[in-house]
Amino acid sequence: MIRAAADAALSSSLVKSDLVPIATGYVLVMAALAAGLLLRRGADQGRGAEPAGGPQPGAVGWLRLAGHLAETFAGGYLVLMVVIVAYYFGLVRYGGNFLESAFSGCAELLGIAAPVFLAATWLDGRRARRRSAPGRR
Repeated sequence: MIRAAADAALSSSLVKSDLVPIATGYVLVMAALAAGLLLRRGADQGRGAEPAGGPQPGAVGWLRLAGHLAETFAGGYLVLMVVIVAYYFGLVRYGGNFLESAFSGCAELLGIAAPVFLAATWLDGRRARRRSAPGRR
């Protein structure tokens, strides 16, 4: 009976200390992503429709992609660092050499994700050009 009461108290404590901040952070991130999507959709409509088959190949297209990739990765890295620092120093109050490991580990993660993102973008562009090629149905 005492163990059940202790388990219930621990569960309640975990919900308050871990689940609530994580759920709140998730909701805030999703709201920010939704707002960005709505703003981007509005900007795309203001510029007019994109040519058939997506972005056109060429140096300008690749430069825009590189710029977009740099903005996305830098912004994502900074947001991830803010979340990590806020969680481990603000909520958990964990010190030590963790911060150095967090910065280098997240940078490695971005180094792994960038080539995968570029390859997926390149494959999607090829597929879009094939679908919109003349003589194809």
